[in-house]
Amino acid sequence: MKWKSCMMAMLVLLTFTACTPQEEEAVSAKPVIYLYPEQEIDVTVQLDHDGPLTATYPAYEAGWNIHAKPDGTLIDPETGRMYYCLFWEGVTETEYDFSEGFCVAGADMADFLEQALAELGLTEREANEFLIYWLPQMEGNAYNLMAFQTEAYTDHARLTITPEPDSILRVFLAWKPVEEPVEVPSQTLEPFQREGFTVVEWGGCKVP
Repeated sequence: MKWKSCMMAMLVLLTFTACTPQEEEAVSAKPVIYLYPEQEIDVTVQLDHDGPLTATYPAYEAGWNIHAKPDGTLIDPETGRMYYCLFWEGVTETEYDFSEGFCVAGADMADFLEQALAELGLTEREANEFLIYWLPQMEGNAYNLMAFQTEAYTDHARLTITPEPDSILRVFLAWKPVEEPVEVPSQTLEPFQREGFTVVEWGGCKVP
């Protein structure tokens, strides 16, 4: 992908999480987790986040215990309530990696994200939900400096899933608005192969 690079590096991780400033604190906001087992199973998902959680849905109580179907439908075994994902957000002091990334004009963000998320391995529905949440915050900026995070995100928002998935994709985008384009080495986006019981997470963080 050839996009105008940004001078300040940007990180974006393969995990579902979103960050926004809250009283000068970065917030892992809008991370959502999808579960795609090969057959109907009961799954436990535990999150170890370096910072307090500010919101979860369904409510997180030492973990999520959920019944998962192959199409991604999630059912609370106690209430029978149906979900399509698990949601959380939380305050974080994580320093994200911008040594590589992208600098993209706000007007080009929809095209960029559609292409980037497809390369990373999100389905159209997953990518649509990412854009619906983040695009309104990004397309009005002159430029956005961003990077998909890896260990800088996953080391501070650890997931333990039982039974263990065969493949897991965690897409996390750290970004900040900038007034002028800046140069940064372009980040290589690694494609993801869905095999067996697959877990997908996406999210991001607007860096203060």
